[in-house]
Amino acid sequence: MTTAHETAPLPRELSDVRGWFPALDQVLFEWLLTRQESHGQRGDLLELGVFMGKSAIFLGRHVRAGESFTVCDLFESDAPDLANGSEMRKSYSMLTRDAFERNYLSFHDALPTVLAGPSSLAADHVAPGSCRFVHIDASHLYEHVHGDIATARKALAPGGVVVLDDFRSEHTPGVAVATWEAVLNRGLRPICLSTQKLYGTWEDPGPVQDELIAMANARDDCGVSLQEAAGHRLVRLRSRGMRAPDFPHSRHGAPAPAPQPAMAPGGPAGSRGPGKKGTRSSAARIAADVLPPVITRAVRRSRARRRGGA
Repeated sequence: MTTAHETAPLPRELSDVRGWFPALDQVLFEWLLTRQESHGQRGDLLELGVFMGKSAIFLGRHVRAGESFTVCDLFESDAPDLANGSEMRKSYSMLTRDAFERNYLSFHDALPTVLAGPSSLAADHVAPGSCRFVHIDASHLYEHVHGDIATARKALAPGGVVVLDDFRSEHTPGVAVATWEAVLNRGLRPICLSTQKLYGTWEDPGPVQDELIAMANARDDCGVSLQEAAGHRLVRLRSRGMRAPDFPHSRHGAPAPAPQPAMAPGGPAGSRGPGKKGTRSSAARIAADVLPPVITRAVRRSRARRRGGA
């Protein structure tokens, strides 16, 4: 039996992959990861919750030699509890490991380490202090997000960044509670807030915030606002028609160029060299159309005699 994801067209570019990864967040991922690399910070990458692989494909481009990338999702596995099972059936019934792998391998030569099961599996498979970047986008239930934040804190090396998705969406109050609880009671320090994601660290966020604010202020497509809350500087960023960073096409290539309209035999008017047979000026064509035939023939004979005597 052929399933829907087996017949779906293979992605040619990142935007063809289903998922929620706005241009602003792509810019922030790119900026933070590149900043780490330019500062010589090394470490592995971890993503909890992959859906169809859009952000995982993006992250995979930043895995350097000697680093690893681990992703974790339920895929077709049984949910650990009834509430999580209901969440999966309602919102992610189309998610399969095969669909993720087909998308990922469209852009990369090899898969990351794939853990099929609840996000709590990552705590046993990722070494403490080994990661520089963790993206949490798995279950929206408070209990699971609370555990995912604990996993991220254990996995992150000094200077590492955690990103929490859907922390302010109206349909995910559990994520909001777990996220702000971590800020108020568990030492998480916000770096910045986008429309969908909170970027944070368990280190001093001041230096990276200062650089980020300068970067955003230098762009005309990024709005910046600063607020203070409970002793935290909150840097809120918003898109003003921002475009996503350039990302290579998949191995399936760029779309074929649109076919050009067929040209009439002989090519466009004026394409032949001067004096060649078949070339007539606009005036000559108009004269042939409007003058009486007897005058037209006389003109042609006169021109022929002139060419013969040249």
